[in-house]
Amino acid sequence: MATVVQQNEKQLQAKRDTWRRMKKNKSIYLFISPFYILFAVFGLFPIAFSFFLAMQNWDGLSAMKYVGFENFELVLTDGQFWQSVLNTFIIWVESTIPMLFFALVIAFLLNSAFVKLRGFWRFTFFLPNVTSIVAEAVLFGAFFQTKFGILNWVFEKLGFGAVDWLDTNFWLQIAIAILIIWRYTGYNAIIYLAGLQAISDELYDAAKIDGASTRQIFFRITVPMVRPIILFTVIMSTIGGMQVFTEPQILTNGTGGPGHGGVTMALYLYNEAFGTHLFGYGAAIGWFLFLIILLFSLFNSLLVNRIAKS
Repeated sequence: MATVVQQNEKQLQAKRDTWRRMKKNKSIYLFISPFYILFAVFGLFPIAFSFFLAMQNWDGLSAMKYVGFENFELVLTDGQFWQSVLNTFIIWVESTIPMLFFALVIAFLLNSAFVKLRGFWRFTFFLPNVTSIVAEAVLFGAFFQTKFGILNWVFEKLGFGAVDWLDTNFWLQIAIAILIIWRYTGYNAIIYLAGLQAISDELYDAAKIDGASTRQIFFRITVPMVRPIILFTVIMSTIGGMQVFTEPQILTNGTGGPGHGGVTMALYLYNEAFGTHLFGYGAAIGWFLFLIILLFSLFNSLLVNRIAKS
């Protein structure tokens, strides 16, 4: 009994000490408070409200009607939603895997001594990432036009037939993936380059003395040494890839294409919430999107770690 009382007294004393330190340093807390206030207003509140909204039937104008978990149940049985999930994963595979590979190769080359004007090339590769994504999507839309697109004009000059880039699911997903690769390869290359510059030159010099080729140096030294950065880019690319919206929205005018092959999860959420004004259902889709991203990111983390250790 005495021990319990002593523990309670220690806990109370710890709380008093905490409050004393907070009062003593209240000016410091005052200076950092804007961040937490903004985070609570624009971060925590929307998250809490979205879960509340997911349990409502609301069109944005009339009174809300509580429906419990009906919206979540509807998502589970919604074939169009699961088709958007499949489309998103297909686009992610077609874009993220080659994008990260190209980024690592580009970073390796930019870090090499034989490449001249490295500052210019770094700027050039990073430029697409700071360009307006809407402008990029409009530009690529002109490239991928079936009748008057630049790519089909080049194909016809080379003797190949025109490709229905924006009219068939397969080619539409390829077009979206190409746009994503073009935009984010340079961004990831700069991240990899920062990691490569932290690798000691002595490792490369020793490998060259031992007769290692450039390919062996790349796969035996570079890739293992930047494994934590690769894991970071995989997770961030997974989060971004699962939220692809602007590219298919601009290329297909928000329709997802004739076969709906460009309808990603984020685009489907937008169409349901702001197109058909089913805000409660859109919020429920948003929570499913969050769970899918969380689970897939964890899976990628485990997979990359296992591959790196093997």
